[in-house]
Amino acid sequence: MKTHILRSHERQLHSSFGDFVCMNCRNFISAEAVLSGVHHRNHCPYCLTSRHLDLYKAGDRLSACKASMRPVALTIKRTIKKYSSERMGEIMLVHQCIECGKISVNRIATDDSSKMLLTVYEASLNLDSMENSMIVQKGIALLVADDRHQLNVQLFGRC
Repeated sequence: MKTHILRSHERQLHSSFGDFVCMNCRNFISAEAVLSGVHHRNHCPYCLTSRHLDLYKAGDRLSACKASMRPVALTIKRTIKKYSSERMGEIMLVHQCIECGKISVNRIATDDSSKMLLTVYEASLNLDSMENSMIVQKGIALLVADDRHQLNVQLFGRC
């Protein structure tokens, strides 16, 4: 009988939460990190709809709500590179739960639809003032019209 030993990078790429069917578009979604580049996938790469699974931190799966979360905006996780004065960061999706209204920020995945990310961005430029203020109160700085170039660079590379 063979003993199978996983190398550390193989353990990191394995999803412990399983695949799922999107609550919105009903597509089958693989939760394998090797495909998506994220370890706690809970949003659809096709329509970007998420599910309210986490309560305190990404991957805890402690929320009792379990309702659908719609993508409402994009933000950038701002960091300062050690050897550069340029502020860079990764694009993040802002979701809002359709049941309880909770706002959450999620990493985009490598297989997320760039077209849908642009659609969410365009729609977020016209958020009503109540939605916008709820997000800003959470300390989330939404991408604005002036961020279009940076978004294109992040999604498609240097233009």
